[in-house]
Amino acid sequence: MKFDRLLSIVLLLQHRDLVPAKELAERLEVSRRTIYRDVEALSAAGVPVYAERGKDGGIGLLAGFRTDVTGLTTDEARALFVLASQSAHAALGLDHALGSALRKVMAALPAPHRPAAELTSRRILVDPDRWHAAPSPETDVEALYAAVLTDRRLRVRYRHGDQTALRTYTVDPYGLVAKAGTWYLVADREGRPRLLRIDRLARVILLEAEARRRPGLELAHVWHDLRREVEDRGIGVRITVRLRRERLDRVTRIAGSHFTGPPVREGGTDEWLRVELVYPVVEAVRHLLQFGTDVEVVGPPEARTEMARAVSELAGLYGAA
Repeated sequence: MKFDRLLSIVLLLQHRDLVPAKELAERLEVSRRTIYRDVEALSAAGVPVYAERGKDGGIGLLAGFRTDVTGLTTDEARALFVLASQSAHAALGLDHALGSALRKVMAALPAPHRPAAELTSRRILVDPDRWHAAPSPETDVEALYAAVLTDRRLRVRYRHGDQTALRTYTVDPYGLVAKAGTWYLVADREGRPRLLRIDRLARVILLEAEARRRPGLELAHVWHDLRREVEDRGIGVRITVRLRRERLDRVTRIAGSHFTGPPVREGGTDEWLRVELVYPVVEAVRHLLQFGTDVEVVGPPEARTEMARAVSELAGLYGAA
């Protein structure tokens, strides 16, 4: 552990003239006293490291000193090559850059680590996209990516999910987030955080004015708060259903994200299970029509009424054909 910490200090110092001991201690999760002891150990080992006292002081390396050691352990090398599918990088125009970067990293790895990293890249793949995702409108994510990197304000034409009309907003972007195959623009509008789905952006205009972000906040902080806000919204409508045990896998695969808990056996029979789901509005219970008679809505009454209405509408539509 100490060796890894010493190497981490050297790698951090290579990119800065002086780094405060407090910052090093926070990043490496040790005390400042430990950092100073580590500096002494590095100096004794021949690394040209020094400390400057005072308000603007810190710890640094003599100019020109560099190490070619990557400092990567076998597991760290493997971690770099657990690849996500390139759909996100392709959307940003970075798919070729990713491949080039990984080839360079592979070449820089210590020889003993290369076989494990190469094998990991062929055996592990993380695909963040959902199954059977609906086709999204064409959106120039690459252009938007270029826009947020310029730290400029944006004027956008945006359609909210429950509306057809477009609205115009001036926003101050923090960056882009890809979640479950969907891209979002994280930005402030009138000083408050907003989450805009990129597939609902009809137009993006880069303004000359610089983005007016709230001081001290980065993309990760704002995204964390917005995600928690979405997750903590009203729980919606609870729907109780009974489903055939033999169809549990299919129902779970399609509607499992709405389950509030695992299905339980209903009564003394093994044929039927009971489970509770949550939908944002009662009309969304029509989602369960695709399971036919394998799923029965038990309650609440308004959910059963909605299902009966949907079945009646379908009967009228196809009965008249």
